[in-house]
Amino acid sequence: MFSNDIGIDLGTANTLVYLKGHGIIINEPSVVVVNQKTGQIVAVGAEAKQMLGRTPGHIRAVRPIVDGVISDFEVTEEMLSYLINKTEKISKKFIRPRVIVGVPTGITNVEIRAVEDAARSAGAREVYIIEEPMSAAIGIRLPVMDAVGSVIVDIGGGTTDVAVIALSGVVRSKNIKIAGDLLNTNIVNYMKDEFKLLIGERTAESIKIAIGGVIEGTPMEAEVRGRDLVTGLPRQVIVTDSDIREAIMPSILSLVDGIKEVLETTPPELLSDIIHRGLVLSGGGALLRGLDVMIQNAIKIPIYVAEDPLTAVARGTGVILDEFDSYVEVLLNTDDISVPR
Repeated sequence: MFSNDIGIDLGTANTLVYLKGHGIIINEPSVVVVNQKTGQIVAVGAEAKQMLGRTPGHIRAVRPIVDGVISDFEVTEEMLSYLINKTEKISKKFIRPRVIVGVPTGITNVEIRAVEDAARSAGAREVYIIEEPMSAAIGIRLPVMDAVGSVIVDIGGGTTDVAVIALSGVVRSKNIKIAGDLLNTNIVNYMKDEFKLLIGERTAESIKIAIGGVIEGTPMEAEVRGRDLVTGLPRQVIVTDSDIREAIMPSILSLVDGIKEVLETTPPELLSDIIHRGLVLSGGGALLRGLDVMIQNAIKIPIYVAEDPLTAVARGTGVILDEFDSYVEVLLNTDDISVPR
């Protein structure tokens, strides 16, 4: 009653904030613009992303989360502080908020402590950590508490988490450094090699969203503007969906291999559940055209794309906040939680 409960999906590409009683209230890029002369924060989120690649020398656009973990502690603290303050303006309370933060699987205790410290410094009263695939599974209402195997593949901006979940725990998991940002880099490199055209990551991302896909379908094309590497002058080219497919395919095949590796080490009893129940894709990467069909053809198990996959992790933190006592077991740092008996 006296404090807000907030769930944060601290992503490499986007950060989402869930406020108990209000739903997802913030969905902004994980970008912060810093004035290096004064050390002040110029912009955070969507406003900061507009400045990427367009700033003068003394103003730096920083992505403080790299591969799902904090790379710049002070800037992350500033970003969390901005998000928490924005939340507090929507719902004013007397006591500082309780916060749940989603992190990738396989991060170290030091990295978990860095997330906790950053959230506390930003104004949180209590901080709890949950693995993102577990939160996504809860967000899309998979039976994580039951003795049945569920597989979730959470494809984010910096990393992809593959996790086999049963009885409120992660049985097998793998954190793969193949996700949206790497696909953007693949497109940038392809444009350099094939078209001798230099483009930025924002342009690469917009092409990927517009015409990207991993299986052949309706032919699509897009105009791409960049700098000609031969003349140094601006140039415009037409790129087709088959070009983008060729650019990203090696990374996609590595991602499929990573999913296979997790399934190969999964206990056979759980595998029988998985064959029956299938595998769920969440995260922004799940929206890549034809990815579900390609993975299904490769591993011969039914593949489903979560409803609204971008918000699955944030929705999961919301479910945990609503039924906190029921989901205490799924949190990573439960040492300091007093559970009502």
